[in-house]
Amino acid sequence: MKINLSGHLSERSSFCYTAGRRLDREQPTAVFIHGAGHDHSVWSLQTRYFASHGWNVVAPDLPGHGRSAGPALASIELMAEWILALVAKLGAERIMLIGHSMGSLIALHAAAAAPGCVARLALAGTAAPMTVAPSLLEAALADRDEAHRMIKQWSHAPATRLGASSVPGICVTALNERLMQRQAPGVLHADMAACNAYAAALDAAARVHCPTLLLCGAQDRMTPPKALAALVSAFTEAPVSRLVLASTGHAMMAESPGAVLDALWHFAHVTNPSAGEAQ
Repeated sequence: MKINLSGHLSERSSFCYTAGRRLDREQPTAVFIHGAGHDHSVWSLQTRYFASHGWNVVAPDLPGHGRSAGPALASIELMAEWILALVAKLGAERIMLIGHSMGSLIALHAAAAAPGCVARLALAGTAAPMTVAPSLLEAALADRDEAHRMIKQWSHAPATRLGASSVPGICVTALNERLMQRQAPGVLHADMAACNAYAAALDAAARVHCPTLLLCGAQDRMTPPKALAALVSAFTEAPVSRLVLASTGHAMMAESPGAVLDALWHFAHVTNPSAGEAQ
């Protein structure tokens, strides 16, 4: 679906994946936000399942990514404002907002800015702050191939780097690299710089009131589970649950698609999410 957010940061067309379905106002809505250098396709399994089981799904390509016109937005705050403008344009209410990596920061900021709009919040592969190694920032600007190599190394669990895949015949690391290669030059650096500069995550978490899920990979080297401590403590007004996926790295939707789906589906339907931790 192509939309135009005239009057909201950009008048250029933007692409949203809806699983080929029209939005039904009688159904709940889940909005999936991708991470740095990616597009909506990272959520393929999860969005298709939700859409086939009574949910509206909206998985946008952020400006400058995938099939959405550029330029890429320069800050997490602007991206969150863009997401909220998209939700308003679609007329969605009381959404479940789901974000991965950079998308988790966008989702967090949006939930804090518009608490009446977000009923549930799921943050996958997140950290606060989400600092980026200077070497990766430099490579993203000057040598995309080297940046992609570094991300492949840091985003995946050891078994995945050796060729393991939940889908036989699929090379997860190669798919991730090809997806990043499809983005326009400069997009990856803009995304990484936005993550590195975002300093409002803990303040945003303190202003969230809805049930929140923190989903992380046990073998994530980019946003490791131990990096969640400060963020967990910052959610003073929201019930928070924390789930660690075994044998999974940062690229969890590709490495453990079924486990990510199960976690999100359960969180979407549990009556009273309570604080706790599972593994």
